[in-house]
Amino acid sequence: MDRPYDLVLFGATGFTGGLTADYLARHAPDECRWALAGRDPDRLAAVRDRLASAIPGCAELPLLYADSADAASLAALAAAARVVISTVGPYVLHGEPLVAACARTGTDYVDLTGEPEFVDDMYVRHHAAAVASGARLVHACGFDSVPHDLGVYLTAGRLPADGPIRVHGHVRAHGSVSGGTLASALLAFSRRRRTANVARERRALDPRPADRRIRTPLGGLRRVRPESGLKGWAVPLPTVDPQIVGRSAAALARYGPDFAYTHSAVVRRLPVALAALAAAAVLFVLAQCGPVRRWLMRRLPGGQGPSPQQRERNWFSVRFVGEGGGQRVVTEVAGGDPGYGETAKMLAEAALCLAFDPLPQTSGQVTTAVAMGDALTARLVAAGLRFEVEST
Repeated sequence: MDRPYDLVLFGATGFTGGLTADYLARHAPDECRWALAGRDPDRLAAVRDRLASAIPGCAELPLLYADSADAASLAALAAAARVVISTVGPYVLHGEPLVAACARTGTDYVDLTGEPEFVDDMYVRHHAAAVASGARLVHACGFDSVPHDLGVYLTAGRLPADGPIRVHGHVRAHGSVSGGTLASALLAFSRRRRTANVARERRALDPRPADRRIRTPLGGLRRVRPESGLKGWAVPLPTVDPQIVGRSAAALARYGPDFAYTHSAVVRRLPVALAALAAAAVLFVLAQCGPVRRWLMRRLPGGQGPSPQQRERNWFSVRFVGEGGGQRVVTEVAGGDPGYGETAKMLAEAALCLAFDPLPQTSGQVTTAVAMGDALTARLVAAGLRFEVEST
């Protein structure tokens, strides 16, 4: 498309947005025409100055005005770009206007949301418009849910696709929380009824394939499957990741005629597992009370996050045990700081992948596996993430 910019990063003044800008400054190809967008020109200029202090070529980086409360500015932003990256959350409060603008103008869109309500609501409201315009709307392009979506994609692709396939994901991580992440989690906890209602609306518009069976059961507390090579207890993770995996499985025949995926965090000791479940239950209850929720959010304001030294110590590993056709495949996806350093990398590489790589013809709301599968996996391996088939 004949547009001024290949990529525009909306939300560069936020914590993860700043890390994404850092990554693009260092890794975007020379021919990439990209820009920063936001509502505060002084803060945007400060981000550009910081980038230019390390990479002088960024001194001329264009700065665009855009505000999630100003529909005209978002329409202009979407019309000027081939791909838009959004790091402005919580998305359920601030994200829809930009998605709508991209769906109308045929602009590809990526974000790092982990909010199931937002993903389903955007499908209900804007999938049809995006199909008509040719836009690809790809949510959850960070730690939620790239390692899980592409890890299951890789695992299922090593198993016979003519019979049932079962994949079990085992997540281990050491990470930190930013103000934006905390705000999104608390808000999601407080909107469970609305989340369930929107999920029903989506199911009515987006039924699963009639000739294939796709399941992502939550499961319960149980011992880790020994085939994973891990020891300890599997704690169910009610995140957006199984939802994304299920959508990929519904769209791609490589997941077989009968596919199921379970998703769990791994802890070594049973008391720790029980404490984690109890803490999640307490946080859920506290999030239902507005004053308490706002107090918790003030404890870690938006725009703040872990220091470089803290991020350097963080890591993640997800092991997938896949079974089908009498075969078993164990794969692992692993990397560094999951919530910020690697999330910024995944988000930026997803945008670059949409902008520059030859990809399958898709449109509407699609997952990373459906839109970018092998191409994004190759990019992330080249960028330092580990995707390995450990045993077959």
